[in-house]
Amino acid sequence: MSMTLASARAWVAEVTDRPLPPGVDAFVLPPHTALAAVAGAVPSGHGLRVGAQDAHWDDGPEWTGEVSVAQVADAGAGIVEVGHSERRIGLGEDDGVVAAKLRAVLDGGLTPLLCVGESAGRRREGRALEHLTDQLASALRGLDGEEVRRVVLAYEPVWSIGAGGTPATPDDVAPVVAHLRRTGSALTDADPLAVLYGGGVDTANADVLLDTGVDGLFVGRAAWSAAGFRRLLGVVADRVARDGGRSALPGLGAVR
Repeated sequence: MSMTLASARAWVAEVTDRPLPPGVDAFVLPPHTALAAVAGAVPSGHGLRVGAQDAHWDDGPEWTGEVSVAQVADAGAGIVEVGHSERRIGLGEDDGVVAAKLRAVLDGGLTPLLCVGESAGRRREGRALEHLTDQLASALRGLDGEEVRRVVLAYEPVWSIGAGGTPATPDDVAPVVAHLRRTGSALTDADPLAVLYGGGVDTANADVLLDTGVDGLFVGRAAWSAAGFRRLLGVVADRVARDGGRSALPGLGAVR
């Protein structure tokens, strides 16, 4: 909840003042109050995608204060984040709620950005992979291969996000990413999921985190300023240039 309407407009104006670097896909998830303004301010053909930080699983009128998938789509969202740890922990959203929201996003024709991550306690207990498998299995249960291919996974260890988080190292991230890909394929008989990493990402560690087998990065605080987002775009662009190809969708995402 860091963006006001005025700051959202200023952010998107600065970010879209230049084209995206060649081969890089990017998205931003503004708060609902700024979603339509941000989506409407992206110049036609620019390529910056816009999404929502959440949406309700039902489109009926009985949920006062909630926002449906159809409503965020109407405001310009093409992506919807589901399962962020702050909602799981702070608002009590369990795996069943996350699965219902993911199903609604797919049914609404949008791209679900499914967040999974383990707490510091589960990590200390050696149960991180077990916990992540449970989160993934619950969310993907009942989906067919085509639906699974539309899901983008964001691995955000709870112990690494936020102002007090501990930045993860590539050695922390790489085995988890490999596990998530294997698990997703085993659960669904589908192609490996696209996986982003988020948690303490900044310009100092972005390049080495791209060495962990991820398809891109999902950034918070380091992208709250347009200048920070553009610096991170540059890191991803340099990697794409070195690799001689296009980044996987998406290469860089930010939540504001």
